[in-house]
Amino acid sequence: MTVEDPDHAGHCHVSLQAGRTSAGKPVFETLPARAVGPGLFELVGSPGLVEGCAAGDLLKIDAEGLFHVERRGPNLCIQAFGKPAFDAGSLEALTEGFASLNGLVEAPADRRFIVVTVPVSAGFPAVEAVMGTWAAAVSGQLDWGFSNVFGADGEPLNWWQPA
Repeated sequence: MTVEDPDHAGHCHVSLQAGRTSAGKPVFETLPARAVGPGLFELVGSPGLVEGCAAGDLLKIDAEGLFHVERRGPNLCIQAFGKPAFDAGSLEALTEGFASLNGLVEAPADRRFIVVTVPVSAGFPAVEAVMGTWAAAVSGQLDWGFSNVFGADGEPLNWWQPA
């Protein structure tokens, strides 16, 4: 795992393993975080490629960039991928759609993917309505999904439900 030296407030960047290439080499995504203890980091931003976590989650990260969620934060992470890349208008439309839900919509400069961080308190029906309306207006191929809602076998994690 690569961690840049934290500043005085613990802000840094961590590299999480997003998968492996066909040759078996690991692929990493670098995310903003806050160091809170040895090997423990609170994500400040949601990932666009890594699945299973969102901004606000407390992660235990090992030397290979693999992680375990120690504590869930309050956010859903939605990842969207399109071919061709999303245009500025579709990014703006999604940003407007999530404004009332206090969602944050982000994309790299080439807009090859979009990541949305939205409080789980906004509710799944509201989030799905925004995504459905937006997806219907996007031209080209579009795939989107929740990246921190389902486990490896597709089962709901239910972390948002009261214990």
